[in-house]
Amino acid sequence: MRIRVLTYNVHKCIGGVDRRYRPERVGDIIAHYEPDIALLQEVTSGLKRSREHRQVDLLGSRLDMVHRAYGPNVRYAKGGEYGNAVLGRHPIVDLRNIDLTVPPKKSRGALHVHTRIRSEAAGRRVALHVFNLHLGLSGIERKMQLRRFLESQPFSGLDKRSPIILAGDFNDVWGTLGRKLLAPAGFRGVPRPIRTFPAFAPMRALDAIYLRGPVEFVRVFRSRLNLAKQASDHLPLIADLELG
Repeated sequence: MRIRVLTYNVHKCIGGVDRRYRPERVGDIIAHYEPDIALLQEVTSGLKRSREHRQVDLLGSRLDMVHRAYGPNVRYAKGGEYGNAVLGRHPIVDLRNIDLTVPPKKSRGALHVHTRIRSEAAGRRVALHVFNLHLGLSGIERKMQLRRFLESQPFSGLDKRSPIILAGDFNDVWGTLGRKLLAPAGFRGVPRPIRTFPAFAPMRALDAIYLRGPVEFVRVFRSRLNLAKQASDHLPLIADLELG
């Protein structure tokens, strides 16, 4: 069964170069790729800079993706917050926001979504676990956060035969997290990291997708739309997957 997954740090829907708040640009970019599941980072709710929009619903409605999950990470004293979101075309059975904060650093988290995807060939729904995370800016912080994730529930309690997608903004400047921490835990990434930052001239592979269990990569690529170079400071990363 083929599914398409997209991961995208939307930068609060503020352009990386022009600094304009244009959520419609982000929505149009996601719509162009027609993902079954969209994992988004830096999604706001109630922020004055973002017209107090609840972006998970704003984007979800624009994309006609009715199954939605949102996990706030950073909350502001003056009101508003931002965090991770998952938009999907298949029912969400359960969700959980996993705290990965390493004090005194900025709050970070991983949003877990348990979804069921209808398989026409099998005549049933296949359970899929999706983890959408946004790691910190410090190398030591990122390692601590990934170790905490690997020990957290529900991940640590999942059967190794369960299909799992782990994706998001890893801020993996040196490209070592997959080899050092995720591969020993059974995750597979792409052979060559794909550069997604900064959007206007990508130099770093900060965004990534990893798989575990009966799910395989068919194709992985970054957006090359001109609009994507303007809409955020990251480019979206898209993967076509075969779900066993």
